[in-house]
Amino acid sequence: MVNKPSEKKLAPSPSEKQKNKTISFNDLELSAPLLQAIEEIGYKTPTEIQVQAIPAILMGRDILGVAQTGTGKTASFTLPLLEILSGSRARARMPRSLILAPTRELALQVAENFQQYGRYTKLTHALLIGGESMTDQKETLNKGVDVLIATPGRLLDLFERGGLLLNQIRALVIDEADRMLDMGFIPDVEKIINLLPTTRQTLLFSATIADEIKTLADKFLFSPLEITIASSASVASTLTAKAIHVTPRQKNDVIKILLEQENIQSAITFCNRKRDVDILVRFLRKNNFSAQALHGDLTQSLRTSTLEKFRTGDIKILICSDIAARGIDVDTVSHVFNYDLPRHPEDYVHRIGRAGRAGRTGYAYSLVTDLDQKSLLAIEKLIGTKIEFIDIEEIKPSLQDTPPQQREKARSHSSHRTSSSPRREPAHSARISSSPDPLANEEVQNRGDGSETIRGFGNMIPSFMLRSPISLRALPNNEIGEALPDEQEKLPAHEESEESHQEPLLEEVSEIPPRRSTKRSYRRRYSRR
Repeated sequence: MVNKPSEKKLAPSPSEKQKNKTISFNDLELSAPLLQAIEEIGYKTPTEIQVQAIPAILMGRDILGVAQTGTGKTASFTLPLLEILSGSRARARMPRSLILAPTRELALQVAENFQQYGRYTKLTHALLIGGESMTDQKETLNKGVDVLIATPGRLLDLFERGGLLLNQIRALVIDEADRMLDMGFIPDVEKIINLLPTTRQTLLFSATIADEIKTLADKFLFSPLEITIASSASVASTLTAKAIHVTPRQKNDVIKILLEQENIQSAITFCNRKRDVDILVRFLRKNNFSAQALHGDLTQSLRTSTLEKFRTGDIKILICSDIAARGIDVDTVSHVFNYDLPRHPEDYVHRIGRAGRAGRTGYAYSLVTDLDQKSLLAIEKLIGTKIEFIDIEEIKPSLQDTPPQQREKARSHSSHRTSSSPRREPAHSARISSSPDPLANEEVQNRGDGSETIRGFGNMIPSFMLRSPISLRALPNNEIGEALPDEQEKLPAHEESEESHQEPLLEEVSEIPPRRSTKRSYRRRYSRR
């Protein structure tokens, strides 16, 4: 497929008459069943991306949409897909549209929106995500569905097992492409696209356009219409955002104290790593907090039950990663804690935006370390304001890197080890004292009372170094050359007389048993064979 360059202009604009009034969903050429569902949901006017994307999708255009979560992006592609598919019926194992999402939570959210918007249509869908029964998913596909909503991994698993066919796909939606890039799903996405018909309509949505996303769009989109929606980086007036400067070791204690001091109805704490999620949950449970983890390593059933308990209030504190938190829509969240600053500045707005919804008062606290200064500046640049830092003097004594009890314990342990009491001699000390070498004897005498400076290995000298080697002074002069006088000059005063030590050393050498003949041992060894 030869791609034409994408158009940077906006989607076909409304008429001049519509420009002078507020655009409604009736102006977007949607059918009566969809308009009825929209009215019952409570939507009054379409968002900017819906105004631009829906007419273009109904015209069959490929779309490259740059929009953040929370801009009405899901409805901008779900509504026109329902409109397009309502004219025909599904066939067994041959879905007609495919929506790819990076996480199970996002896929679930899209499926919920599909049910809401299509309540008065006869269109069906299948949700293909990990953690659910593959047998049940195959049975649903065999009945015939109009829309597949899937994560890349589970879709490929079912396809390779012969559970579905993709040759009837008329429309492909790639949602949150930037997240798929972060999670390493782009190769799977490319593999899936190569399985689809080339005559399909492709809609790609991403919060940012990285080079890899741009390459993907240029490769698989035909003359796409590029729609860019400026992200709303403003913080709600009902939300109070603060920051606290901490060290990495202080984070758990700060979160604990804030949870104790704040009047929390329900709270979400964001961590960048799943490992930190589990560690923080264990720490809070140990301190009698109702906390639960939510990240990608948990089973789907556990994640679903956790979200339901959080919505109903059975769980007050949710500790989660960014990816797992996508799709959480709870209006009763009063506090948001950033255990780590997000990797992307836009995520900061989405994180803290989960508190203070529906006119309620909300609070957001971010823990900032010295390594977070660059991320902090990027966030402040995005939201256009400085984040106020607060000093919590009353909790500083409990936020020392090392608790006083541990410091006192460490101090007493150190003093015990450096006491003047002699340490037990190792088992090899007897062998050292019996050494015929006077230097070795003197070294043993000066070691172990704690008053002298420890030289070399001290008491931890390896045993192989304690064996008495044959001194060079015992060898004939013609073998050591001129090294003997130099060696003699380095001897201590009590060893200046070489003759007083030469005889014992020569006697020691003479006691060494003669070595067996190599030739004889060789014959004996091989004669047994």
